[in-house]
Amino acid sequence: MASRAGFDFVVVGGGSAGCVLAARLSENPDATVCLIEAGGRDRHPFYRVPAGFAKMTKGIGSWGWSTVPQRHLQGRVLNFTQAKVIGGGSTVNAQIYTRGNALDYDEWRQLGCVGWGYEAVLPYFRRSENNDTHNDRFHGQGGPLGVSQPSAPLPICEAFFRAAETLGIPRNPDLAGETQDGVGYYQLTQSRAERSSTARAFLKPARGRANLVVRVGVEALRLVIEKGRAAGVEVAGSDGTELIHADCEVILCSGAIGSPRLLMLSGIGPADHLRDVGVDVIVDQPDVGSNLQDHLDLFTISECTGDHTYDKYARPFWSAVAGARYLLTKRGPVASSLFETGGFWYAEEGARSPDIQFHLGLGSGIEAGVARMQNAGVTLNSAYLRPRSRGTVRLASADPKAAPLIDPNYWAEDHDRRMAIRGLKLAQGIMTAAPLSPFVKREVLPGPDVKSDDDFADYAARHAKTDHHPAGTCRMGDDPGAVVDPRLRLNGVSGLRIVDASIMPRLVSSNTNAATIMIAEKAADMIREDQR
Repeated sequence: MASRAGFDFVVVGGGSAGCVLAARLSENPDATVCLIEAGGRDRHPFYRVPAGFAKMTKGIGSWGWSTVPQRHLQGRVLNFTQAKVIGGGSTVNAQIYTRGNALDYDEWRQLGCVGWGYEAVLPYFRRSENNDTHNDRFHGQGGPLGVSQPSAPLPICEAFFRAAETLGIPRNPDLAGETQDGVGYYQLTQSRAERSSTARAFLKPARGRANLVVRVGVEALRLVIEKGRAAGVEVAGSDGTELIHADCEVILCSGAIGSPRLLMLSGIGPADHLRDVGVDVIVDQPDVGSNLQDHLDLFTISECTGDHTYDKYARPFWSAVAGARYLLTKRGPVASSLFETGGFWYAEEGARSPDIQFHLGLGSGIEAGVARMQNAGVTLNSAYLRPRSRGTVRLASADPKAAPLIDPNYWAEDHDRRMAIRGLKLAQGIMTAAPLSPFVKREVLPGPDVKSDDDFADYAARHAKTDHHPAGTCRMGDDPGAVVDPRLRLNGVSGLRIVDASIMPRLVSSNTNAATIMIAEKAADMIREDQR
């Protein structure tokens, strides 16, 4: 095995968190940083234009993984897109900037995560932002990350807001601000109508630093642990394997699937499972890969009365027209994330904060596995935000090339099923409300034959999809079973930290990208403090 000169910090995974962390740590010219990313560069135009999201769940920049058969969804296997490109999820997502509810973070603090309450994390959200609209207690300007109002909304979006108001759901001008309740336009991680990924916003300006080395297309095989300390990372090289030394810390930023997977490949995880797949046990840590949480998405699709959405632009001629318009004006379909409208409301009576999230899709068949209408269609996604079901990530074998066994265990808790169906019915109620009648001709899915809760459960088993929000598999806490402590240090191995969505003790009540960036911002400060 070849060896390379050491770095102070080796960051494994150049995703939403890894790019932020590498950029922030390399701000200190005395610290040497190496960032390794298994995926490639983000040069394809689909990664830059907002509407490129429609290509992402269909395989571009993805590991190509799926879930194991889901016991409570009639044994169905779901596509489970995980990014494999520099910038990670921030390069392939729908660019929606939501943070979760303030009570999510206060709950983390109550679970023993000292320093992670809402007031403690709010400055890190603000530090990242270069917000084109808000500059107040809740938002910041001058940060690296572009956060912008949508540049290409359609009239059907305003009708959606009026329809929601007929059900008592108010309009909310800032869904990531003081209150989460209501519907409105999501702000987007965009700048000048282009995607603002962490690779572009944080890493690109730092690439010229002499103390930062970025290696793409380099896959980590295992962590090297010597005398209880993380000494480096073994990676696949062109001539066999290669060891990249870490003099201070190895920092895992490989996501809620990738981080527990690499820990287990390195012998850190549930001992019985590791022995079963042929991995030598270094640290018996039963909670590695456990506590997997994700938002399961149910949707209603309606046929429109005319070309009120962007479906026609999937056809070659209109696609070319949209491309030309974008190049000339930075407007039109290509400037749309396609899911820039939505909001938060309640399924469970007495819930402490909104527990349903809506994403209005300006078309049909936008994501992989979702039906496309022959005529123009519109989609309304709904997801129950605080699932009680818990799943696992496990190894299929000791081979680093083997896909992991991803089991979100959707609807293991009956409560999740009941709340999700309530959310879908609420979505149906919005789409059939009078203000949308000039735009919506008829509901196609679930359709008029789906009436009982059993019918809805059967529909979900056939059509539900992930919202791409996995979290919790390397849980943070102050108890003996926690994988990392509140400073994100791995329990049982020194010189090793985890910085990504896997450390969330409970999934936030929204999309996860902004929260993951916040985690990396806060982690950078903690690492610098600990080094001093």
